[in-house]
Amino acid sequence: MRQIYDNYTPEDFEVWKILFDRQMKQFPTHACEAYREGLRIANFETGLIPDFKETNKILQETTGWQLAVVPGIVPDYTFFELMANRRFPATTWLRKIKELDYLEEPDMFHDVFAHVPLLTNQHFVNFLEELSKIGLEYVGNDQAIQLLSRVYWFTVEFGLIQEQDGLRIYGAGILSSAGETQFSLSDEPPKHEFSIEHMLNTPYRKDVFQTEYFITESYEQLYNSIPEIKKLLADKLEAVA
Repeated sequence: MRQIYDNYTPEDFEVWKILFDRQMKQFPTHACEAYREGLRIANFETGLIPDFKETNKILQETTGWQLAVVPGIVPDYTFFELMANRRFPATTWLRKIKELDYLEEPDMFHDVFAHVPLLTNQHFVNFLEELSKIGLEYVGNDQAIQLLSRVYWFTVEFGLIQEQDGLRIYGAGILSSAGETQFSLSDEPPKHEFSIEHMLNTPYRKDVFQTEYFITESYEQLYNSIPEIKKLLADKLEAVA
């Protein structure tokens, strides 16, 4: 599959612009430094849907990653196999004007606007690659994938990071949501120190704002947690065998 740029409609460009502008107003005080820098590197602009050919050139030169076009949510094996080989699965379709605030299935704004900037950060993509290799080892084991998905969810999708200027967002699920961008950094939801054990024991829902978040100190901390993820996952699976 590939992106067919000429197929985008005026409504698609308008949707991208509305969502882009809305988030950019919040990002100076809400998005993490690595994301903001990645946004600059990726050369994303208001009103201009990214061309995957250009984005892939930038990612290849920066961290060696690429976008791989997928139709939507893909099977576990495909998902992990792509990322274990430094290819991030991304859709090419955009939500409609009437769907600006919520989609059941991630669209291109989530996959590209929210995820791509951090794919320019080497420590982050190293974590993503190694986490996906663990996933490949357990494809077909539903319990293992469910547990591993919790780590992915509370880091890659809904992670917060403590920076010099305060608490910031790096999770793509938050960065693509105007409402959760504000909610996640408010005083309302509980926020926990980074803990793989705690994440593995914490279920989540996809259809609401998250009820709790985890704070990492650095992307190096994410990458350095890989051995612990392997061990704790194996221990949990052995305990219920």
